[in-house]
Amino acid sequence: MAMKEMVQPSPAASTVRSQGPGARQICEALREQILGGIYETGSQLPSSRGLANELGVSRTTVTVAYDQLVAEGFIEVIQGARPRVSSSLVRSKATSAVPKRTGPIHLSSYGERLRANPPGRDYLPNRFKVDFRYGDLAPSDFPALTWKRAMNVAMSQSPGRLAYHDPRGSHRLRQALQGYLWRARTLSCQVEQILVVSGSQQCLDMCARLLLDPSDSFVIEDPCYRMARQVFASTGATPVAVAVDNEGMKTELLQEIPARLAYVTPSHQFPLGGVLSISRRYQLLEWARRNDAYIIEDDYDGEYRYDIRPVAPLHKLEDRSSVIYVGTISKTLSPMLRIGYLVVPAELQDVFAMAKQLLDRHSPVAEQEALASLIESGAYESHVRRVRRLNGERREALLAVLRRAFADSIAIEGADAGLHVVVWFKDLSRSLEDVLVEEARQVGVGIHLISSLYIRDEGRADRIGLVMGYSALTIRQIENGVRLLTGAVQRVKSFAEDPARCSIPALTASGPGS
Repeated sequence: MAMKEMVQPSPAASTVRSQGPGARQICEALREQILGGIYETGSQLPSSRGLANELGVSRTTVTVAYDQLVAEGFIEVIQGARPRVSSSLVRSKATSAVPKRTGPIHLSSYGERLRANPPGRDYLPNRFKVDFRYGDLAPSDFPALTWKRAMNVAMSQSPGRLAYHDPRGSHRLRQALQGYLWRARTLSCQVEQILVVSGSQQCLDMCARLLLDPSDSFVIEDPCYRMARQVFASTGATPVAVAVDNEGMKTELLQEIPARLAYVTPSHQFPLGGVLSISRRYQLLEWARRNDAYIIEDDYDGEYRYDIRPVAPLHKLEDRSSVIYVGTISKTLSPMLRIGYLVVPAELQDVFAMAKQLLDRHSPVAEQEALASLIESGAYESHVRRVRRLNGERREALLAVLRRAFADSIAIEGADAGLHVVVWFKDLSRSLEDVLVEEARQVGVGIHLISSLYIRDEGRADRIGLVMGYSALTIRQIENGVRLLTGAVQRVKSFAEDPARCSIPALTASGPGS
């Protein structure tokens, strides 16, 4: 076998360097051939000079490759002699072709629960002309220049040493958040009660780990934020679904329910948009006291209220609070920054800090300092006012075009606040859900069913509901998306009236939990 042929890299790799293979390519080729038995244990390899001449590379390149193989234990080099395949590879060569696993994958009970109920794949790249997915923001809304300046300042401040930081988060940011929460949400707390985390999802994960055992139950709204339900259920605890209406969770149904915690979105129920009434808020707090339970208040988009001032959080009603307040910048700045925060009762602040330290030590420091700078300067609140106005315009555009397109054949919920609306199609049966999703996909529109957010099916009307986010779209995209959706709906209606004359395939409805 010719020497050059012996170490010839793969066709894909060979295009990298037209002048010859590099040290890494030579090393990989020789490693594979040693493991494959082309070079027997104890056999000699070419000298570095000879191999370099044959491959048309420098001797240094071959020497680097040989040094790597020596470090990995594949070859031995003795001064004045050609390299040899290491004698210690006798056993390795016999077992080099390790058979693949054939038995079952053994996971913990936590892993099995995750595998049985995987989270949605909403992180996948956008494949649509227009995607009404909730939670995305428009790149043009991000204050790129302001953020870049704040990050540059944060990175230019040389610390006394490079070391792990306080797991609770930057003290400067927690002070800034304390003031911001009072100004924006009328929430009063001590700096020590605030914990900076990697997004609101980590907040929920920490609450689940610290407050629930597998034998416990937790109360959750129905419908609800699916990943909250999943993170609490991943502990093995049992969900107790409580229905909602236009006043939020029906707290009168809690009377006979024992549970360790309740997860609620009182300022803007997700996804239906109701605001938890004051009487129900007091009922919920009384239930928590009676059961020695905690309430997880997710204020995921509390900054976005278009009819009145933002609704005060549930946390404000309690002095010795049983409420754990969850906030985030994912809906104001960017979900990619992964910054959220918790306000916990004083008796929980130490154990939450310990949990954060075990999970990931602390959240990235430079981003925390940059956010603190924006809040201190007033730039953050100015940005929030600006994006509230922009999203208000998008909301008005979506409502107007939906009403023009569908008139009385739809009902819209949750339009007074937040970054999405729920649209119910009165004359489309839920059995046609997947048909509508597929038809919309065919014309380049991403739509998202509300059915997957329900836990129970009892009492639900037989109609299709969509959760339609608008904060990542331009007004032109919104208008185009609804136009394309209108055509898809008309084709689905035609299919429902006469399936034999329509080419749309009849699919099985996804139903709750899909």
